[in-house]
Amino acid sequence: MHLVRLTSKGQVTIPVEIRRALDLEAGDALLFEPLQKDSARFRVVRQRNLRDLAGSLPTKKPYPGKAIVRDEVGHTLGQELARGVDPKS
Repeated sequence: MHLVRLTSKGQVTIPVEIRRALDLEAGDALLFEPLQKDSARFRVVRQRNLRDLAGSLPTKKPYPGKAIVRDEVGHTLGQELARGVDPKS
């Protein structure tokens, strides 16, 4: 167990042993939950980057590339506009 002090600004320093054990880094979010009058628990809230999910789902065909996808979307939107269809609806 580690004893830490609350500053006048409501801040605490998490001891290095705890940061290492929980793999905490600058910018990580912590969720505090009061349990009783004199106790609380905190959890690490990890936000995943969208790039971290790349390849996590199986694909049936290879990704053609950003430029080709943009061209296809632009072509489809252009066709809808030419037909008088609002692409936002």
